[in-house]
Amino acid sequence: MKKLYPLLSVLFLIYWGCEDKTDDNTPEVVDDTPTEVTLWGVVYSVEDTDSLDLGYNQLTGSIPPEIGNLTNLTYLNLSGSQLTGSIPSEIGNLTNLTYLGLGWNQLTGSIPSEIGNLTNLTRLYLYDNQLTGSIPPEIGNLTNLTYLRLSSNQLSGSIPSEIGNLTNLLLFLSENNQLTGEIPPEIGNLTNLTDLVLWGNQLTGSIPPELGDLTNLTQLNLFSNQLTGEIPSEIGNLTNLTTLDLQNNQLTGSIPSEIGNLTNLEELYLNNNQLIGSIPSEIGNLTNLTFLVLNENQLTGSIPPEIGNLTNLTNLWLWENQLTGSIPPEIGNLTNLNFLLINDNQLTGSIPQEIGNLTNLNFLRLSGNQLTGSIPPEIGNLTNLTWLDLGNNGLTGEIPESICSLTNLNWSSEWISFGYSYIYNNQLCPPYPSCVEDYVGNQDTSGCD
Repeated sequence: MKKLYPLLSVLFLIYWGCEDKTDDNTPEVVDDTPTEVTLWGVVYSVEDTDSLDLGYNQLTGSIPPEIGNLTNLTYLNLSGSQLTGSIPSEIGNLTNLTYLGLGWNQLTGSIPSEIGNLTNLTRLYLYDNQLTGSIPPEIGNLTNLTYLRLSSNQLSGSIPSEIGNLTNLLLFLSENNQLTGEIPPEIGNLTNLTDLVLWGNQLTGSIPPELGDLTNLTQLNLFSNQLTGEIPSEIGNLTNLTTLDLQNNQLTGSIPSEIGNLTNLEELYLNNNQLIGSIPSEIGNLTNLTFLVLNENQLTGSIPPEIGNLTNLTNLWLWENQLTGSIPPEIGNLTNLNFLLINDNQLTGSIPQEIGNLTNLNFLRLSGNQLTGSIPPEIGNLTNLTWLDLGNNGLTGEIPESICSLTNLNWSSEWISFGYSYIYNNQLCPPYPSCVEDYVGNQDTSGCD
C-alpha cells in the first residue's frame, strides 16, 4: 500500500493542473471595442482609417459621437457642410489628430473641454459656426498648435491666459465674436505668431505692451473693440508688420513716433479713436504704405511734409480732425493716390498747384476748411476724378475753365438736387465756366469786381 501513495500524489497533481479553474461567477472579459464605425451612411474601419476628409460634401445632421471610436485618425476635415448640433465630447478621444477642421458649418453649443486632450493637434479650425460659451482654458494644452481659427462664432467671455502656452502658434484668428475682458499679457509669449486678428469683439482695457514681443507679426488687427489707453510705444518693435488696424476703439494719447520703425507697413488704420497730438513726421519712413487712415480723431498740428515720401499711397484719409496749417506741396508726390480726403479740418492757405500731379485721383475732398486763394488751373489735370468737393472754404477768384476737363464728374448728380454743390459756400467770382454755372451754389461775390 505504501507504494501507491507516490502514484496517487502524481495523479492528483495531474488532475489539479488540468482542472478548469474558471469560476462560474467570474464574468469573462469581452472586448466590445467596435471594429467598424458608420458615419453618414459609410462604413469605416477603426483600425485602418487614419484620415477622413469629408469637407465640402454637403453633410447634414449632427456629428455622431461614434466618431470618437476612430482613434487612429490623424486628419479629420468636416468643414464646409451643413452640420448642426454640438461638437461631441467624444472628439477628445482622437488623441492622434493633428488636423481638425469643423469650419463653415452650423454647429452650436460650446467648445468641449475635452478638446484639450488633442495634444498632437497642429491645426484647429472652428470658424464660421454658431458656437457659444467661452474659449475653454484646456485649449492651452495644445502646445503643438500652429493655426487656431475661432472666427465668426458667438463666443463670449475672456481670452484665457492659457493661450500663452501655445508658443508654436502662427495664426490666432478669433474675430467677429463677443469676447470680453482684456487682451491677456500672456499673448506676448506667442513669439512665432504672424497673424493676430481679434476685430469685432468687445475687448476692453489697454493694448498690452507685451504685444511688442511678437516681432514676427505681419498682421495685427484689433479694430471695432472697446480698447482704451494709449498705443504702446512697443508697437514700434513689430518691424515685420504689413497691416496695423486699431480703428473704431477708444484709444487716447498721441500716435507714438516709434510707428516710424514699421517700414514694411502697407496699411495703417487708426481712425475713429480719440487720438490727440500731431501726426509724427516719422510717418514719412513708411514708404510701403498704401493706406493711411487717420480720420475722425482729434489730431492737431500740420500735415507733415514728410508725407510726400509715401509715394505708394493710394488712400490718404485725414478728415474730421483739427489739423491746421497749409496743405504741403509735397502732397503732389503722391501720384498713386486714388482718395485724398482731408475735409473738415482747420486747414488754411491755398490749394497747392502740385495737386495737379495726382492724375490717378478719384475722390478729392477739401471741404469744411479755411482754405483761401484761387482754385489752381492744374486741377483740370485730374481727369479721373469722380468726386470733387471744395465747398465751405474761403476760396476766391474765378473758377478755371480747366475744370470742364473733368468729364467724369457729374455736376448735376443727385447731390445737386438736394442743394449740395461741390464748390458751394466760397467767394468764387463770375463769370463761371459753362459746365458749372448752374451748380455753383451759394457764393459770396461781394469781393468780386
